[in-house]
Amino acid sequence: MSTEDTTARRRGRRPAGQDTRAVLLEAARAVFAENGYERATVRSIAARAGVDAAMVNHWFGGKEGLFAQAVLKLPFEPAELVTVLRDGPVDELGVRIARTFLTRWDGAGGDTFQALIRSIAGHEAASTVLREFFLQFFTSLLSDLGGDRHELRVALCASQLVGMGLVRYVARFPPMVEAEVDTLIAAVAPTLQRYLTGDID
Repeated sequence: MSTEDTTARRRGRRPAGQDTRAVLLEAARAVFAENGYERATVRSIAARAGVDAAMVNHWFGGKEGLFAQAVLKLPFEPAELVTVLRDGPVDELGVRIARTFLTRWDGAGGDTFQALIRSIAGHEAASTVLREFFLQFFTSLLSDLGGDRHELRVALCASQLVGMGLVRYVARFPPMVEAEVDTLIAAVAPTLQRYLTGDID
């Protein structure tokens, strides 16, 4: 095979193997995180992955199926986070929660949550997944703390984190985007702590 043939093959589309599926999932998380469900297109996802758009139908049956596999299957379970966050003083729980979510959203697995946040207005399943995640997460934490008005506390805690996600990753207010994680933790953690263990009357 000539050098030109080899170069052409390297520049061509990926073969339709299992690696194509994995690359599509990675590309989809990035595109959904950037654009949300409604604005993301099969063509843009395929282009990001470097594959033919037909591969989306081949592996996932279309955009809806790809979204379900790439975004609606969260990279970690609420119970896993709860187990980690239980380790430490109760009066520092707000700090641990804020740090955990900010570092995960900014790092590995962050695209999934950013995609969910961007998609909640136009995709009911995204809203359901996000809501159920926070319900399970905070309900489990609060069951250890006693106290009262658990349902309201869960909703208040979720509103703090989802709101922060919207402003930092979707609306992208410059002060929130540019702020260091430790700065945001110092600002948000006391409010989370009050919602968890303080007086909310």
